[in-house]
Amino acid sequence: MLVLPGGKVRDRRRARPWQAAPLRMFLFTWALRRRCPDARVRQVRYRLRGWNGADRSPVHDVRRALDDLRAAQIPVALVGHSMGGRVAAVVADDPLVCGVLALAPWWPDGEGACIPTGVRMVVVHGSADTWTDPAASRRQTALARARGVDAQWIGVTGAGHTMLRDPARWHRAAIDFVRDQSRRRTSPNVS
Repeated sequence: MLVLPGGKVRDRRRARPWQAAPLRMFLFTWALRRRCPDARVRQVRYRLRGWNGADRSPVHDVRRALDDLRAAQIPVALVGHSMGGRVAAVVADDPLVCGVLALAPWWPDGEGACIPTGVRMVVVHGSADTWTDPAASRRQTALARARGVDAQWIGVTGAGHTMLRDPARWHRAAIDFVRDQSRRRTSPNVS
């Protein structure tokens, strides 16, 4: 399991673990480690804070993390918030990736609709999010489903982008996703 924090549209400053986006996802990382002790959970630390246009800065960091895991040949699920959801959708083409949990994803270029058919996708988005578009993530989930992706969209009524309203619900979605991915990986009857 790789946990992918959010970030900025453009920001070439070094990412620091005490900044809001990585701290927010540290709580998810901690909850996943605590509630899913059989899962190996690692939070990716980006070199730079921003997506940075065509550079797609965090994509390179996550591809490196996947390369580090390649020798073990263990399926990897991605949990990404905001820009982390965008990164997850872009790297979902890696053969190790088996699932994507996108929390309030930032998908301005239709990234969610392009997730490969062999990758399970769950999207959780607050209805009051004004930073990223819940309607767009819902449409992209439907487009992915129409292409044959095992895709699910979960709305959180009244929640905004920061996942601070009803945090237990957001954590529960992540824990359920991780447990379900583990079950799918070990069950011969679930593809």
